[in-house]
Amino acid sequence: MNEGGKHKTTARKKSAVELAEHVVEIVSDSGEGAQKCGQSFASIAARMGNGIWTVEIIPAEIQPPARSVEGASGNRIRLGSGAITNGGDAADLVVAFNEHVLLGRLRDGELKPGCIILLESKWRTDRDPEISTLYATICNELVEGGYRVYEIPMETECLRLVTDARRGKNMFVLGLLCRIYSLDRALALEQVALTFAKKGESVIAPNQRLLEAGWGWAEENLDIRFSVPATPATEPRLVVNGNTALGLGVMASGMEVCAMYPITPATSASHYLSEVFQNVGGVVHQAEDEIAACAFAIGASYAGKCAVTITSGPGYSLKQEGIGLAVMAEIPLVVVNVQRGGPATGQPTKVEQGDLLSACFGSHGDAPKVVMAVSDIEDCFYSVITARKIAEMFNVVVVLLSDASLGTAQQPFPRPDFHEDWLAPPVDQSPVPEGVTPYDWNPKTGLARRFIPGQPNGMHTLTGLAHDSRSRIAYDPAVNQEGIRRRSLKLAALQKTLKTPPLFGDEKGELLVIGWGSTKGAIEEAVQRVRADGYSVSALHLKFLQPMASGIKEVLQGFERVMTVETNWCDDLEDELIDEENRRYSNLAWMLRARCLVDIDCWGEVKGQPIKPGRIEKAIRQRLR
Repeated sequence: MNEGGKHKTTARKKSAVELAEHVVEIVSDSGEGAQKCGQSFASIAARMGNGIWTVEIIPAEIQPPARSVEGASGNRIRLGSGAITNGGDAADLVVAFNEHVLLGRLRDGELKPGCIILLESKWRTDRDPEISTLYATICNELVEGGYRVYEIPMETECLRLVTDARRGKNMFVLGLLCRIYSLDRALALEQVALTFAKKGESVIAPNQRLLEAGWGWAEENLDIRFSVPATPATEPRLVVNGNTALGLGVMASGMEVCAMYPITPATSASHYLSEVFQNVGGVVHQAEDEIAACAFAIGASYAGKCAVTITSGPGYSLKQEGIGLAVMAEIPLVVVNVQRGGPATGQPTKVEQGDLLSACFGSHGDAPKVVMAVSDIEDCFYSVITARKIAEMFNVVVVLLSDASLGTAQQPFPRPDFHEDWLAPPVDQSPVPEGVTPYDWNPKTGLARRFIPGQPNGMHTLTGLAHDSRSRIAYDPAVNQEGIRRRSLKLAALQKTLKTPPLFGDEKGELLVIGWGSTKGAIEEAVQRVRADGYSVSALHLKFLQPMASGIKEVLQGFERVMTVETNWCDDLEDELIDEENRRYSNLAWMLRARCLVDIDCWGEVKGQPIKPGRIEKAIRQRLR
């Protein structure tokens, strides 16, 4: 130990400690590249065969003040020997570019007791005595708190190679981490080349030198080294985030039009499609606002395409009237909502699952829509294909719910092999048979012929007003009743085709935990921990939320107690004002109670972060007392 109780950074050769998994965080001021460092580190580990899951740490402001607690920007990477399905609990090792961004993570309980901290040391000798004194004080407090602090001269080392350390520190840190975790050096250099490929050799070369410098510095000066055994993949895999997977799914489904307006955290899906969509004949239309984007997508679908519009919570609210038009006119449309914190502007960069009821029941009047939720990165890809097929098969709106956690998280999954049956069949543009009207449908299947502008014998007026089967405006009470009935029965027709979702665990027991969306991995990990202690607990995860599959009520009846775990609000019965008469339930709990007439409890967090398996485990154990 040296002055202050910190670990010395001296050359001590040490064999790697083998680990089943580890959680690593890199945090910096916004603009210092910690997110890119984390993404690259995760990609290298995944390419070696490790399981990984990343969680982006994003400040609420675009340019928060430097050296501020609220300005922490970076990435959390959970890597393991096997498959990883969520970001895990607290971090085992943290790299911080200054002590303030570290304090934010400490305050939020994101560091394990005894966590290893690699801290930029330049602040100890800063010319501002207030900064240097505060840095030294915080370092001492961290050491006294039991943390293993290693001070790293990141800037000093980077300035040996580049003139602007702020633009190179992240690659130096990537080299440090690759050496600490025994990752393949050649693969790391290759990843840097891939990361900066568009910027050319003049950018690639110095970043590779910075990685080499970080690797060498760690080898000579750090006494920590780990190994998380990897199993090389036997088949090609993709390592992408959820928004990229959505974009890939759009292309794989055969959709040709994406209309959207930029909104956090959905925008990167359109960025990706803008780069590649034209290669498969697709078009990305950036509209002047959210309403126009929805209208453009509806128009494209009416013209014979099947379009998608991608947005987040506030944008979804603005699209509601347009979505109602698509429902009334029975025009196929896919709407992706990458949910974020709300209401109003809320927390643009934070995760929440608060839009379920809005997706199911939003819009004035009765506007039935199919609502699905994705649960992991691979599911982001395949669910778009399913959504497009349903939309065109039943001429309905399909809302696909993702969220900020999945949108930015990375996870490897097997590279899909394209199948032609992912594509909807070509639209029938042959002459419309005599007597067939625009809104005829089969009462047994819910299917109807799709009319395309220009079809012989298919001319009709498209309207958002109440209309009869010939699309003639009609205010007759019986006509309106029949139109609503038919649109509702489309959901019933789809529901007849849905299978009861599988249980994670036994068919009967003490407690059933139900979730939807991005909570799946954390819920199942928490349930597995509790089951390991002998408790009879199972989990059920729902993909189709409207309509819901048959058999769910029967599943619920096999358990003594049922609870949902969601990232949206529910009142706590421990609060003095709350009782069974006034309690507000979380979104899915509310829907299941109404659907199944079963007493369902609920628990959730809306802290703007993915719910950790440890927090879910604690909530489960409290209900098993």
